[in-house]
Amino acid sequence: MLRRTLVTSTALLAFGLGTAQAAATVGLPAPDFSLLDSSGKAVKLSDFRGRHVVLEWTNPGCPFVRKHYNSGNMPATQKEATGKGVVWLAINSTEKASADYLAPAPLVAWLHERKAAPTAVLMDEEGTVGRAYGARTTPHMYIVDPQGKLVYAGGIDSIPSARPDDIARATNYIKVGLNEALAGKPISAAATPPYGCSIKYKG
Repeated sequence: MLRRTLVTSTALLAFGLGTAQAAATVGLPAPDFSLLDSSGKAVKLSDFRGRHVVLEWTNPGCPFVRKHYNSGNMPATQKEATGKGVVWLAINSTEKASADYLAPAPLVAWLHERKAAPTAVLMDEEGTVGRAYGARTTPHMYIVDPQGKLVYAGGIDSIPSARPDDIARATNYIKVGLNEALAGKPISAAATPPYGCSIKYKG
């Protein structure tokens, strides 16, 4: 119970930090990167030029991540996006020394059990890509347009809580943003406060 209280307190602190410290900036080119996926294959962001890409920072040890996966909200959002031709990259920047760290096989198994549908699961144990984007929380979400420009950064939705009951009342910023972007419109809420657990970066 004490550990969970500390995690939740950290999560609320991370929520309060918002996107102000983000290294990647909405409206500018998204930092390119190459990471190994869960099978050891190199995946490069620029390989998907010409398509919209969602970046999702994740950590199954976080109650906010579990809220969106156990309820089916994150898998449903992934499936809706990929069904429209969007690339979805789930990134885990948790350092190996953290109690929350899951190696690729257990991480994929956890996602599979929840019927998740990302295009790829990427490992960022050194935290290089997470820091390049200024990712602060799990989840922390980004949308990159077909030209490689960052067009959204922030939370998955509008209610910063770990309660699954809040999902139905919240605005899903990823669904709304992708629908606007795919329709050729600017994203109406392009930068929102992320919320969740602070990322356990190396060092």
